Formats: sequence, structure tokens, C-alpha cells
Amino acid sequence: MTLLHTPLDALHRELGARMVPFAGYDMPVQYPAGIIKEHLHTRQAAGLFDVSHMGQVVLSGAGSAELLEALVPADVVGLADDRQTYALLTNSTGGVLDDLIITRWGPETFFLVVNAACKEQDIAHLRAHLDGQSLEVMADQALLALQGPAAREVMARLCAAAAALTFMHGMRASIDGVELYITCSGYTGEDGFELSLPAVSADRIARLLLAQPEVAPIGLGARDSLRLEAGLCLYGHELSATIDPVQAGLVWSIGKARRPGGERPGGFPGADRIFQLVEHRPPLRRVGLVVDGKRPVREGQTVFDERGEQVGEVCSACFGASVGVPIAIAYVRRDGGEPGTRLIVDVRGKPVSVTVAKMPFVPQRYFRG
Repeated sequence: MTLLHTPLDALHRELGARMVPFAGYDMPVQYPAGIIKEHLHTRQAAGLFDVSHMGQVVLSGAGSAELLEALVPADVVGLADDRQTYALLTNSTGGVLDDLIITRWGPETFFLVVNAACKEQDIAHLRAHLDGQSLEVMADQALLALQGPAAREVMARLCAAAAALTFMHGMRASIDGVELYITCSGYTGEDGFELSLPAVSADRIARLLLAQPEVAPIGLGARDSLRLEAGLCLYGHELSATIDPVQAGLVWSIGKARRPGGERPGGFPGADRIFQLVEHRPPLRRVGLVVDGKRPVREGQTVFDERGEQVGEVCSACFGASVGVPIAIAYVRRDGGEPGTRLIVDVRGKPVSVTVAKMPFVPQRYFRG
């Protein structure tokens, strides 16, 4: 299969990135500094991520908010201009087709960012529900993420207005003559920004950001370990068409207006099933695991209780560079998921002791003003 390339492909190679196939793209998994140093740099200063492989689409036209509310549990109708919401595309059984970020650009215009591996199916899903609205795929846009405690200081130098944004707010702005849309959001648990900009200008703006003393390039490896430490779900791991929002711990993503007794209850695929699960609780739940020792666990490995009874499965794992030990996220039986519970993971036939831990593993530092 021929891999696609982001607008920063040449820059990644110039910076010595190790490139790997990911969601149909040739992407940087790490740079010469290595994943652990990249991870720690993002936690301590600011990291620049190329996330141009993500899907960017604009839905516009009369009834756009209502169309989205027929597909996701989020409160889209009540979303103010230049405000964002996390949302789930659900199916008829209450499973998750994808998670995405929705930003209202205007009265009948919404900007959506969807996962790279799901973008074709998401676009087809949206198109199948259009009723006179327009869906524009922004194929000529790049997407950059500037993340870390120094990101706001960097942004203040380049675009003072954007540096005043608070979490899940966005604005149209200009940096070095390039018109872009900036949001205060990200996928690391840190304060930071995402910049949607024309692909032709991506290299110039990326180099400008990397020229700032606090900023270093960060690859997909550290992006994954950062999000895992922050307790964030990754589609295809913690989320899938057979995993519901309740067991995933994402009930908070169901807008108050969309819940039973709200202004616009239900109306999205699988609503009745999800509401039943909220009331009666599913048998599995998503938990954090801290490994007792240095032997890492891996995705797909089986979790047992101390009696040797199978209770779940690991869905993501990494070395948590900020906490100094291997960590994981798993789905385990509800009665075995209380923090402090001792469990065992089968690592190639050898038992590895783990302890259920509260997530996030490190405090989230979103800037809320």
C-alpha cells in the first residue's frame, strides 16, 4: 500500500525522525532524542506534534446542529460560537464508531476533527445523514499541536490574542501572515493549542514554532505515552464499536440537555441502551494499572485476580516516563476495579503484579482561566 505524507514530511526527515506507517500515512514515531526525552520535554516545556493525518471537515447549512445531535450525545445545539465539545459517534447498540472534537464556527457551521484511522468511514457516515447541509473535507489543511507548560508563553510571542484562550475555546488568528484557526486543546493532558492552517504554510509555521527555545519536535511514540498518562482514550484501544461510553468512563460526554429529564433527551443512536447502562452499570469498566516492578505489560494481555480468575484485558500500555514505572489501561470486571486492588497480568506465561490506580496517572493541566 502506498503511504500518504503530511505537509511536514520533508521537515520530519530533515530532523532525523524515524518514520513508521500509521493510519495510512508515513508518520514520525520519534526523533533522535528518543521517546522518553520527548515525553519529558513536553511535560516540562513545549512539544510540537504533526497531527495533519487527522480528518478535518466543515459541516454547514440549516439544521447542522440538529443533524449532529442525531449522531452524537453531546450538546451541540447549546454550543456557543468558537466553543468546542468532545463527542462520540455512537451506533445502534451504544458502541462507539469514533470520538471527535466539534467546534462551532458560526450559527450553522461546525468544524470537526476526527481520528485518522476512522476519517473515511466518519465522512461517509456524516454524508449519509445530510439533509441539505454541506460537508467540506479540508484536504488542503494541516494540523499542528503545541503542547506543554511553556506552550502559552510561546504562543504569546507569536499571537497574543490566541495566548489568552482558555480550554476548549478557539479563534481565527494570524501568525507570520498565515491565517489559521487556533484552539486551546490537545491530547497530552497539558495546556496547549491546536492550529489548523493551510498545508502550503505548514512547513513555515512549524519551523517558526521550532525556532522558539522551549519547543522540540515530538513523535507519535511520546504522543501515545503522554495521552496514556493523562488517562485519555484512544480509538481502537479503549474505544470501539463494541465498547459503550459508560464502561469507558465517558458518561460526562453526554450533554446534560441530552440526558433523561434534559431539554433534548436521547435522540442519538443507542441512546436507550446507553441510558440503561448508566442506570444498571455494565459488567466491565476502564481502569488504570501501575506495574509493580519494571517488566512492562502489553496491549491484549489477560488480567487475572489474585485467585487466578480472568477478570479483564489490557487495552493500552507504556512506560510512564513522568511517573517512572510501566503503566496501562485495561477493562476489568467491575467488582475488581477499585483503586488499590491487586491484580495479575499474564506476560508471555509469566505473572506480573499490578495495582489498580486512579486516572489520570499525572494531573491534567488544562488552562481554564
